[in-house]
Amino acid sequence: MNRHISSWRRPAVTSRPMSAASLSDSPEEGEEPGLAGRPREFIQSLERGLGMIRAFGPHAPEQTVSELAATTGLTRATARRFLITLIELGYVESDGRVFRLTPRVLELGYSFLSGLGFPDVALPHLERLVADVNESSEASVLDGDDIVYVVRVPSTAVVTVAINVGARMPAHATSMGKVLLAALPDAQLDAYLERAELQRFLPRTVTDPAVLRRQLEEVRAQGYAIVDQELEEGLVAVAAPVHGRGATTIGAINLSSHVIRRSVDSLREELVEPLLRTARLIEADLAGVA
Repeated sequence: MNRHISSWRRPAVTSRPMSAASLSDSPEEGEEPGLAGRPREFIQSLERGLGMIRAFGPHAPEQTVSELAATTGLTRATARRFLITLIELGYVESDGRVFRLTPRVLELGYSFLSGLGFPDVALPHLERLVADVNESSEASVLDGDDIVYVVRVPSTAVVTVAINVGARMPAHATSMGKVLLAALPDAQLDAYLERAELQRFLPRTVTDPAVLRRQLEEVRAQGYAIVDQELEEGLVAVAAPVHGRGATTIGAINLSSHVIRRSVDSLREELVEPLLRTARLIEADLAGVA
């Protein structure tokens, strides 16, 4: 796997369970920051609890209380209290020194996927598409500045990127990300281009907001996006939007290959048409489900 994108993987973790009751009593909680700029109904404790879960990742699947406190910006006492709560709820476990997530956290993502409808509808269509063209296919949705993979159908061909459902990738460097960004209303796209950190993964990665905007305008006009080695060396991909009610873009699908198998011209000439046709079939089924 290319070292440029290894930080985007979320491997499973194994662990030894421990009851929260076995943790020692924590000291008094320190002063908490204010909620300036937040709605009056905003619940900061929920934000912090979710932040505690998100602090784990491939870079640190196991962490001590002190490490988690530093990562989340909480006091050590506050971090310990959140960990005790998460242990009681079954989302975190510990061996007494380090803490790690349990498989139960997958339920949080599954609730979203099961209610979305898009993955279940898209899967059989992508399976047929992969069988027809022998290239890997994925489906994703936009979440903040990243795309989240909700369907993955590998091909028999060798592709360098190993992606699992739930994986996140930066939108600006992926074909599906460009499709989903191009579908944003102008005001939202302006906000994205102002705030996003357009990280350079390879020499071809687009990191200039003005260049990316021009690229996204082309994607809007032609109805698909092609990426040529922006995220990983040798990886090329083409993506198309999937629309829901009111022509709203609800997700994207793609076909990915390697430059030793297909050039960018080959993607455009041979894969764009079947990909767009598949997107229309998924839309038709989604309309029927709705």
